[in-house]
Amino acid sequence: MTSRRKFLTTAGVGGAAALAAPAVVRAQEPVRWRFQTYAGAALGEQVTKPIIDYINAGANGEMEIELFYADQIVPTGELFQALQRGTIDAVHSDDDSMASPTPLRVFGGYFPFATKHILDVPALFSQYGLADIWREEYAKVGVQWLSAAGQDPCNFNTKKEITSVADLEGLKLYTFPTAGRFLAQFGVVPVNIPYEDAEVAVQTGELDGMAWSGITEDYTVGWADVTDYFLTNNISGAWIGSFFVNQQRWADLPEHLKQLVMAGIEAGHTYRNQWYWGGEARLRARGDKLELRTVPADEWAQVEDAAKVFWDEIAQEGETHARIVEIFREYNDVINQAGPPYTNS
Repeated sequence: MTSRRKFLTTAGVGGAAALAAPAVVRAQEPVRWRFQTYAGAALGEQVTKPIIDYINAGANGEMEIELFYADQIVPTGELFQALQRGTIDAVHSDDDSMASPTPLRVFGGYFPFATKHILDVPALFSQYGLADIWREEYAKVGVQWLSAAGQDPCNFNTKKEITSVADLEGLKLYTFPTAGRFLAQFGVVPVNIPYEDAEVAVQTGELDGMAWSGITEDYTVGWADVTDYFLTNNISGAWIGSFFVNQQRWADLPEHLKQLVMAGIEAGHTYRNQWYWGGEARLRARGDKLELRTVPADEWAQVEDAAKVFWDEIAQEGETHARIVEIFREYNDVINQAGPPYTNS
């Protein structure tokens, strides 16, 4: 029989206290990530922030992601190292801009003429095996690759008018490393500066413009205010960018939060698909800041032909390079046979 005396003796080891205390479970500290995007604040509002907001809202206090824009914690070119060290927990960027120490670096951002439209990127990753290659290569260097998607094409917005390939000669352009390497053969002078400095660099004459984006980005970030012309010819139909997480941080994340992160990323892909696709058309048709110019297709063909030589050169750089180039060749062969709307003619 439990006596009052026995009850009192157990109170000292928590008996009475446990019975008297209300049933309150102490909340566990949320998982906190620091996340940096390649995009500046104006563009990041559209391309990265919706994903972070989605995850934070759905985490029910279990996870909090703090978003930083281009160069706020580390320069974009140091993003990968910071991710490996754990200075940053997650990143949205292309392999090229963040100086990925993998064979994939050259293919991130804008690989010349590998794509024609925004949906080519998810098709290549989901149906042609690029996702497996990206996942394997990043696992080797201690980073978890999560997902890739397309964004806008790589056109030119400039102070000077471009109506022929010869007009590229001598242009100082803010562009991606691989795009700059390719364009240098046409006389372009690639300039590497912080993203947020590009607008002022045009105003001071350090730049003649950008080969960095489509027209949606030009208007969104203010570049359309400092340049005069938009070239409708592009050197790539879609940016290839990805979401990455520090490998240990991803391993430590509970499964249900991993699913939430992936759901937010996929929702963000869908949002950007329509934002860019609709924006490119609307601003070409109705935008009032940039005058459109076009190099005739038969002349621009020499740039496209140069890309084929460039692909051959890249394929010689390693087994993984050759494997990816072959996938691009196969995909382009398919869409060229399929014709419109997969190709322009």
